[in-house]
Amino acid sequence: MDSRRPPLAPAYRTLPEYVRHWAETTPDRRAFTFVEHPAPDSRGVHRTLTWRRLDARVRSLAARLAQEAGPGERVALLCPQGTDYVAGFLAALTAGLIAVPLFPPGLPGHGDRLVAVLADARPAVVLTTGQVLAEVADFCERADVPVVASDQVPDAAARDWRAPEPDAGAIAYLQYTSGSTRTPAGVEITHANVVANAWQALTAYGVDTHPATCVGWLPLYHDMGLVLSVAAPVVRGLLSVLMDPAAFLHEPVRWLRLLAAHPRAVSAAPNFAYDYCASAVTEAQKADLRLADVAALINGSEPVRPGTADRFHAAFAAQGLDADVHCPSYGLAEATVFVSAARPGGRPARFALDRDALAAGKALPARPDDPRAVLLAGCGTPARQRLRIVDPVSRAVLSEGEVGELWVQGPNVGRGYWNNAEQTERVFRAALAEAAGGDWLRTGDLGTVLEGQLIVTGRLKDLIVVDGRNHYPQDVEATAQDAHPAVRRDRLAAFGVPGGAGERVVVVAEHARTTNLAEVDVPTLVRAVRSAVSSRHGLRLADVVLVPPGTVPRTSSGKVSRSLTRARYLEGAYAAGTVR
Repeated sequence: MDSRRPPLAPAYRTLPEYVRHWAETTPDRRAFTFVEHPAPDSRGVHRTLTWRRLDARVRSLAARLAQEAGPGERVALLCPQGTDYVAGFLAALTAGLIAVPLFPPGLPGHGDRLVAVLADARPAVVLTTGQVLAEVADFCERADVPVVASDQVPDAAARDWRAPEPDAGAIAYLQYTSGSTRTPAGVEITHANVVANAWQALTAYGVDTHPATCVGWLPLYHDMGLVLSVAAPVVRGLLSVLMDPAAFLHEPVRWLRLLAAHPRAVSAAPNFAYDYCASAVTEAQKADLRLADVAALINGSEPVRPGTADRFHAAFAAQGLDADVHCPSYGLAEATVFVSAARPGGRPARFALDRDALAAGKALPARPDDPRAVLLAGCGTPARQRLRIVDPVSRAVLSEGEVGELWVQGPNVGRGYWNNAEQTERVFRAALAEAAGGDWLRTGDLGTVLEGQLIVTGRLKDLIVVDGRNHYPQDVEATAQDAHPAVRRDRLAAFGVPGGAGERVVVVAEHARTTNLAEVDVPTLVRAVRSAVSSRHGLRLADVVLVPPGTVPRTSSGKVSRSLTRARYLEGAYAAGTVR
């Protein structure tokens, strides 16, 4: 039986040292539990590793991997979600190798990305499981790289094997970016980076000294899933409860049941997941939920919509959910993941800003009921990091209320991009105008600070510029999805395309899954979207395209890929909508 309060954690600088520590000091405490749902109506089958058992698996896998690869070589993880993935990732680090967290080739829609990442990382060995071994071996056959099934490696493999001395400054893993604005690039995350960011996250969400359970369904190849569900519980000695993303998408109440079942649960999800739960979980399913003990719910996607938190809380207030546990947050792979967060225990800050002023680079207050107001969430304060709002051209630091690029500095910022010295210099070695030398991270994100709160307004590369005015695509998308009930929420993309007289604006939107396309009055929907965008943004849409569910491409982390949607539109992949 676990004590609810884990012992105090020592100060190590690598995850393998923490694993070894907990295996020696609390060997029988639960470390990781994977909840499998083998049938549609399954309430979950729990498979658990104690710290002792985790350490044994990590050491045996590390010894086996060391037979295939030398220090600094890459290990690609093509495992399904589960404890084998956790053990494999930690084993690569223990062996002094560089982990590359990925996914099996069967993940729909991401085969090309997997090929590109493997070509860039050039792994010396691929680690998978017996469940998908044949599929992975067939996929890797042309690359002529050995494939190891982790569940076929015996504990005895670690006999007489000695782990290399840990090096906090060495690369621990390559976190490949989601590719929402560019071709995926591998961020070099050191052992010290990930440990620092794990502690930053634990402190930000109030669980650095208090007991908690990490509960997650985010994929472990995603930066937030990896840090919150693996790194943070390892450094703190907490229980981490995992489930498969597909199990959540099939039945979202499964996530809420895990939150209810574990004391002081801390979890993270993108914005759409909270809307999905609010709309899909039935009253009958809510009946046995008790959510009063949830410690923190992190919303770290782009964009974080204040209305989503309201709908989620309204849907589950009767189950005891406290509105104060919602934590809008900001981060990116180049900073390991976490940068800034709203702390639990206080109502999330929200700001109504004048849309025209925001387009001109100023955050000026507006009445929330003003139709030209933009409602944005405050993403708290930096988590033991330095953050500046910077003019991206002059590199001058801007004052509070001025919109600029977010620049970050801290022990969690990665070393650079794998095999890309030029981009590393530009992004990771930036210098402020008034400072000699430079070691600031240029995030490519735009935002400002008001009342001490970070407000993220959008991506620099995604800005739509029409007649000299800036328009944020997520703002246009929010208007479009509210214009007609048949538009699927958070499954649309607004972007600019070249036109004879300047940039033209296009919206490609999926129709709701609950709607049959044959029943949709498409001309009426198009008129409603055009009218709403024109009224609220002063924009004339050149094209509105309605497509089936699943058509708008997303990154491996679940975000809509505006750049890929735009590319497909320009290639003629979508049927043209009405142009006016």
